[in-house]
Amino acid sequence: MPSGTLSRWAPVVLWAAVIFSLSAIPSLGTGLGTWDLVLRKLAHLTEYAILGALLFRALRNPPLAVVLGSAYAITDEVHQLFVGGRHGSPVDWLIDTVGVVAGVALAASSARQRAR
Repeated sequence: MPSGTLSRWAPVVLWAAVIFSLSAIPSLGTGLGTWDLVLRKLAHLTEYAILGALLFRALRNPPLAVVLGSAYAITDEVHQLFVGGRHGSPVDWLIDTVGVVAGVALAASSARQRAR
């Protein structure tokens, strides 16, 4: 594997592993009531925005980066169905996908700025 390919894809694989690891933690509640819900949804958005940016960096193809990031989000939600105290949710998948789109958009915009 050429080193360029490794340097582009290793961060994607490592970040996907971080997401998987976080999803494997049972019952991630903070006990903060409504704030718990808000914080967890923001965490979904943020972790998938990072994944989206990394996928864009690896692929340089925004639509494909979004499709792959959203597909990974589906697998993450299915994974959570098998973790005690967690559940897979179409709403969480949607939030994850919005995060991917935001990360891809920010990374693509940054790439365009650097190219000028």
